[in-house]
Amino acid sequence: MIRKTRLFTPGSTPLLPAAQFAMAAADIHHRTPEFRALFQKVLAQLKVFVGTQNDVLLLSCSGTGAMEASVSNLTSPGDKVLVLTAGKFGERWVDLTKAFGCQVDVLEKPYGQTFTVDEVKAALKPEHKAVYMQASETSTAVNHDVEGVAKLLKGTETLLIVDGITGLGTQTFDVDGWGVDILIGGSQKAVMIPPGLAYLSVSERAWKAMDASKNPRYYFDLRKERKNQVKGETAYTPAVALVAGLGAALDYIAGQAGGDLEKGRIALIDNAQVNAKATRAGLVALGFTLFAPTSPSAAATAVAVPEGMNSGDVVKALKAKFSLVTANGQGSMQGKIFRVAHLGFFDFLDTVAFLGAMEHIAKDVLGLPVVYGQAVAAAQQVYADAVKG
Repeated sequence: MIRKTRLFTPGSTPLLPAAQFAMAAADIHHRTPEFRALFQKVLAQLKVFVGTQNDVLLLSCSGTGAMEASVSNLTSPGDKVLVLTAGKFGERWVDLTKAFGCQVDVLEKPYGQTFTVDEVKAALKPEHKAVYMQASETSTAVNHDVEGVAKLLKGTETLLIVDGITGLGTQTFDVDGWGVDILIGGSQKAVMIPPGLAYLSVSERAWKAMDASKNPRYYFDLRKERKNQVKGETAYTPAVALVAGLGAALDYIAGQAGGDLEKGRIALIDNAQVNAKATRAGLVALGFTLFAPTSPSAAATAVAVPEGMNSGDVVKALKAKFSLVTANGQGSMQGKIFRVAHLGFFDFLDTVAFLGAMEHIAKDVLGLPVVYGQAVAAAQQVYADAVKG
């Protein structure tokens, strides 16, 4: 049987063909009018995609680079900060803030759970310079309440920094209305291009805080980038091909809504949410247990395997039998859960393909009592209900 590789990991995600073509043709120098025009166009598109009137900067790095920049540019050694964590990427905020000398208070919840607004309120102190959190915790496929946390910080001096790397393109943000000071995205997620770019919106409050920050910074000096990017340039050599690919991807998203990028962003979010809901319905129909049933992310679904089984066996079997690539659990969750993505260049027929494969894996590898078609039927009903609405 011919097997077509299908990538269902929550980053890197499947590449958009139009972006691949744009990257292949991107043989322009970065200090030319041609690149400046492209770069300024992409920056303007990113503001629409993020949904903000704030500055949006584009950095040549992974999302972690933008996370580091949001610590080094906003804090000084000894500053008190609050980190909200319930997974591996929340733990990354803890490591980053400690690395730059912050006094770190941590509100921690078990993997698979989220924190309530009341718990955050109890942990907040007036002296906290900033709150660092995820929007979507990729390691557990849990969605966190950014809006609820933002409301707690309204009228205070505390900054809100959000890792939206898998949240952007899968959930709705009102960046300016809620008062999110920094929101971070990454190129290998919903915008459907390879790793290597990070983007972040920066509020006026955040810019002012940078003037008081005493932490060292060089490559990730956001004030330096702001000064250059307003002119269509970057402080250092940019990833030219990725910028071209990002422009093509944002054009594609706009094209899904008749050229309106804002509506295209909404359609992209709706697509992820329907596919996530359909996937969850299909997996539950097969007898699987969702790892994050109370606050699931639309970026990915985390699935617990039956007691005594190893999720790595599911990941390996999907790849061996169908060339379908999913992700095992991370850290302490390795072997206990597997994760399947919905963000970016996925459509409903991709979801059907995944669930059809899972029916075989559940029956042949895990020995579950499966009737072929039961997972697909559950997903079909979710899709039918969504398109009726």
